[in-house]
Amino acid sequence: MEIHFTGVIIAISTFLIIGFFHPIVIKVEYHWGTRYWWVFLVLGILTIVGALCVENVILSSVMGVVGASLLWSIGELFSQKKRVEKGWFPMNPKRKDEYSPIDPDETLCPVHHGKSKYARK
Repeated sequence: MEIHFTGVIIAISTFLIIGFFHPIVIKVEYHWGTRYWWVFLVLGILTIVGALCVENVILSSVMGVVGASLLWSIGELFSQKKRVEKGWFPMNPKRKDEYSPIDPDETLCPVHHGKSKYARK
């Protein structure tokens, strides 16, 4: 009986890549906001096109997952901005003018009893 590790390697790689992109989105939004969403788009497209050109199944799969994660991160970047506006994540004080004011009753943040830390007074 032969054991094939290809599926397990791809699964573990996918798990690690998704976990890797979560803090990247948070840090990018904190430091630069959503203005660099296009970098995720370009890198995602390039990585997916590169995955089409690679013959190795594992490498091609990992590149495809990285490309898809980069493209998915675009939406997460804009969602992260909303989460910051709701007070679920810290706001960069240097960029506080880039956020829309939130109505105090608009969020259901469990940490702040349903009120946003950054809501209008």
